[in-house]
Amino acid sequence: MRFPGPLLPGTLVRRYKRFLADVRLRGGRVVTAHCPNSGSLLGCRAPGSLVLLSRRPDPRRKLEYTWEMVRVGRSWVGINTLYPNRLVEEAIARGLIPELQRYGRVRREVRGRPGSRLDLCLEPGEERCYVEVKNVTLGRDGVAAFPDAVTERRTKHLKALIRLGQRGHRTALIFVVQRGDSRAVRPADEIDPEYGRWLRRAFASGVEILAYQARVTPREIRLIRRLPVRL
Repeated sequence: MRFPGPLLPGTLVRRYKRFLADVRLRGGRVVTAHCPNSGSLLGCRAPGSLVLLSRRPDPRRKLEYTWEMVRVGRSWVGINTLYPNRLVEEAIARGLIPELQRYGRVRREVRGRPGSRLDLCLEPGEERCYVEVKNVTLGRDGVAAFPDAVTERRTKHLKALIRLGQRGHRTALIFVVQRGDSRAVRPADEIDPEYGRWLRRAFASGVEILAYQARVTPREIRLIRRLPVRL
């Protein structure tokens, strides 16, 4: 996935109200950017951090700037949660996720049961495969961790995958790690132990747990390799 134009560098002033971030651009002007991430962004929101913004002037948009990534240590971390589904779709089409290669069509935002939606459904094939995709930005001691905040909704997605598996469908959860400094992925039990418990239950019930690392640069983001998942 390539960005359509150059990203604008700036310095993070603050992130607030979940979806807003004030950024000081080169030259000193402070702009308010959309933050496309509802998580806590733990470890990725320190004031003074170098960030990159995209700009899309459009009278229909409230904010013309969008916060895309932040520099943490020596790595860019992609914070935009709209990209992981697209990255997975592109990787499947290019044959970069061998576990999911025998399907010819991808449907988005499919209903698992009333009140729940899953990101992707792969078909046709020997069986349908329901896929939930999660964006991972938190890193600790070289290992990516998920989630970065307590979340009921994400646990509901695990329960939906378990139910679909019990009905005979293939199911998978894919962690997309949008940072290059991680060598593995694990549940962040210290933040949300309930999610960790349900993740292990899902794995024990047959849900496939996959993790892929993205190469994040100011020009493009793409999946490059599979990471081990430490349960």
